[in-house]
Amino acid sequence: MNRLFTISNQLDSLTIFHNLLDTPVMMYLKDLLSCTDDPFFAVKSYSDFVSELFQHTDNLSDYIYQFVLEDENFYVKDKARGKSISSVIEDCLENELKILKELSLLSSKKVKSTISYDGFLPDWNNRLYDFTTSYQERLQNIHRFGYGMYAKYHAFTLTNGSIMPVKYPDTQTLEHFTRYEKQRAPIIQNTLVLLKGEYASNVLLYGDAGTGKSSTVKAIVNRYKDEGLRLIEVKKHEIFYLPDLLEALSENPLKFIIFIDDLSFAKNDDNFSTLKAILEGGVSARSKNVAIYATSNRRHLVKEQLSDRDGDEVHINDTLQEITSLAARFGLTVTFEKPNKDVYLQIVRSLAAEYGLDLNDEQLILRAEAFAIRNNGRSPRTARQFVELQKSGL
Repeated sequence: MNRLFTISNQLDSLTIFHNLLDTPVMMYLKDLLSCTDDPFFAVKSYSDFVSELFQHTDNLSDYIYQFVLEDENFYVKDKARGKSISSVIEDCLENELKILKELSLLSSKKVKSTISYDGFLPDWNNRLYDFTTSYQERLQNIHRFGYGMYAKYHAFTLTNGSIMPVKYPDTQTLEHFTRYEKQRAPIIQNTLVLLKGEYASNVLLYGDAGTGKSSTVKAIVNRYKDEGLRLIEVKKHEIFYLPDLLEALSENPLKFIIFIDDLSFAKNDDNFSTLKAILEGGVSARSKNVAIYATSNRRHLVKEQLSDRDGDEVHINDTLQEITSLAARFGLTVTFEKPNKDVYLQIVRSLAAEYGLDLNDEQLILRAEAFAIRNNGRSPRTARQFVELQKSGL
């Protein structure tokens, strides 16, 4: 039997890594391996395959190797849960890794030698990988690398209840912050507790707009993503999906921050009760691998009106307690206040140096203060906007 047909049959035998067969690259490769006797279809299949491969990489070995390490399959999920694996399945894994290693070394020269065509056909590259050793190392460090999309990305959004990766997340880093070290310290420490697999507090970052609350959360995730930390941003109107999300994440080996930005509620918002129930604990046991980090400009998270205090309810104090109770459910509350003049100017000077802004100190201070007066007052956000505009010449 033609060796290429044998490779095609071996691909069809994949069970643990069966998902590989559903990728366009492998679909085109299967077509190619099956039609090399027909020059017309062979050339077309060859170009289809290479075109699809080149959209990812010019190296077939890299493509297959990366897929194997990131694939979400029943074997890796059972391993992550600590479930016992039978010897039958272990033997299956061993043989499939051998098949994939051999496939990864399939060269363009070898394939072209079977096609009766004298024209140009592009080559692809190959690289030798030890699939078995690498996969076992990945399994031993699954709490850092994860599997599936969580191995490939570190930031996600919840869209209509589905977790979607963010391909180009905010690159904010802790090193880019000036001041607010006191506010960030307990949040970082709480995150380290989460990474250790212990019960971490849910965190409320409360304070004035533009003080770096959201940026702090994103920068912390960027700092510790290689230690197994992931972020899933949930919009306020999708909070009702949280119970299902927490259940889905409960057995994942990674650690997750559920991030709710700019959180506030109207008095009769159903999401208020949902979040409150989650924070105080419901029927399901609380997972050690998830913590909720929320930011808000409102201390009590609810848009309270004077009529709430003067209403006709008999037990008005109970109503007020209900309104203010949600914020109390967060184990850690950190307050971010607008900086005073000296701190604001320190931030401006630091950013001006970072951006290489060519202004003497007197001009810098004068313009920065004038900009703050025209743009919602002093804040780290105002300082950054000012420096960026000055740098661009606007």
